[in-house]
Amino acid sequence: MTDPITDGGPLPDDEKSAPEDRATAGPLDESEANAVRPYVDLGGVKIVPRPELQLRLEVEEGSKRVIAVGIDYAGSTLQVQPFAAPRSSGLWHEVRGQIVEQIRKQGGETTERDGVFGPEIIARIPVVADGGGSTRIARFIGVDGPRWFLRGVVAGQGAIDAQAAAQIDDVFRSIVVVRGSTPMPPRDLIPLQVPTGAAPGGPAAVPPAPSA
Repeated sequence: MTDPITDGGPLPDDEKSAPEDRATAGPLDESEANAVRPYVDLGGVKIVPRPELQLRLEVEEGSKRVIAVGIDYAGSTLQVQPFAAPRSSGLWHEVRGQIVEQIRKQGGETTERDGVFGPEIIARIPVVADGGGSTRIARFIGVDGPRWFLRGVVAGQGAIDAQAAAQIDDVFRSIVVVRGSTPMPPRDLIPLQVPTGAAPGGPAAVPPAPSA
């Protein structure tokens, strides 16, 4: 699920989708974040370090471009991608329809429900590699911010267990999106980068979490 968002034509519903407290509780825009708080700088997103959190950068094979950030935490995995979006309208309502269509073409099943970030998708996706007809469960979450859209895909315990979901959702909320001032077409992936000291495709360097 790392493909850039494609333009599917006119938006059936272009209202922004985000928690009412997004501007204070996250995910945050760079202008809303605490400038003195330590972050791992990945270009289009910044991640708050915390104990046991591991970062992985997903790299496009041909271009060697970083196309997603993978986060392992508390028995869950979270894949994150930030996209450019219009200033006054959102993308999540349209993107959900694209995700549902794609999963159904793969022979999977989807259910939509209200979550802490707004509408989310629970998907049961066939696992082709094992040839045994098994499936994996994933949660697709999304938040429309100021001139950006942040998409997350949760797997592992955070897709099936409420307590684990709350933990990985807290990580998603703590993400800061750095849209920048460069003009970008809506739905383009906001550039991600390898942090200093990390190799592309490997674990990113995560500074120690501050002590309480």
